[in-house]
Amino acid sequence: MAIHSMIDLETLGTQPDSVIISLGVIKFDPFSDNEPYDGQYLKLDIDEQNTLGRKVDEDTLAWWSKQDPKVRDEALTDDGRTSLTEALQIINKSLVGVDYIWAQGPCFDIVMLEHLYRQKETPLPWNFWQIRDSRTLFSLVPRDPNEKRTGLHNALEDCYFQAKKVQKVYKQLNIKNV
Repeated sequence: MAIHSMIDLETLGTQPDSVIISLGVIKFDPFSDNEPYDGQYLKLDIDEQNTLGRKVDEDTLAWWSKQDPKVRDEALTDDGRTSLTEALQIINKSLVGVDYIWAQGPCFDIVMLEHLYRQKETPLPWNFWQIRDSRTLFSLVPRDPNEKRTGLHNALEDCYFQAKKVQKVYKQLNIKNV
């Protein structure tokens, strides 16, 4: 069985050095309909990121202020924040044995996460050739007008949704292996 992982970030900006408020990572088998598993949801310590010089973009902060209050409050409250060192250790452990790592646009999630790893002087737990772009994959098939999405802007729920969609597109395109 192939082991793939999906990563999603929620942030306070769009630049590589932006504050990451939460991170989701989940494993899945893209060649099956099996449920994604071993999901991790981490709310990263914002104060610690500020000491590293990570940035908050005012436009992104304004965008968050317009989101559903439940989603916004979950994303922005200080409750349950994890230190950056602990968060990177959890991510590393979660990615052990993973063949490929997906992101909804690796130029965003992966680049931002790599920037954080460099700031913390921590080796990356992946090789450049393991990164996959789900947005490109999804563009290969017509959009499903009946597709319903819940949990928008919760990093783990976004990971789950995107992993299930990779499975669906692999099935539509009859992809049996890569």
